Amino acid sequence: MMLHIVLIEPEIHTNTGNIGRLSLATGSHLHLVKPLGFELSDSRLKRAGLDYWQHIELSIYENADEFFEKNKERNMAFLSSHGTKDYTEIPFKEGTMIIFGKESKGLSSDITDRFKDHLYKIPQYSEHIRSINLANAVAVITYEGLRQLR
Repeated sequence: MMLHIVLIEPEIHTNTGNIGRLSLATGSHLHLVKPLGFELSDSRLKRAGLDYWQHIELSIYENADEFFEKNKERNMAFLSSHGTKDYTEIPFKEGTMIIFGKESKGLSSDITDRFKDHLYKIPQYSEHIRSINLANAVAVITYEGLRQLR
């Protein structure tokens, strides 16, 4: 796999379904970190991913501690509206993990404080919005990573 897409505590089934479909289209591995805001058997999740869900490379973790323990040696980039570096500055390498937080709150302060040197953001040009849709953010970053790795 070229890239790894990591969703920490995703809350919305359709976002995760769309991201699953994107992960398959881009040859990326999808990682879901519990708790999830939906059941993996939810038909709306599968509908958003169409009939591709069965082909997705998927790893599931019981919590963030398990995820970080199992992947501690990997290159990671964390996306947050609190990031100070632009997403185009992510040093993508084969196997980079791009990590996103839950839709309602993003990444926890525990994570952003711990990995502050690896925090990146997608610029926004309006003070009337906190963030863009998670599935859109994942698409922007994944395709930027693929562009850099080409």
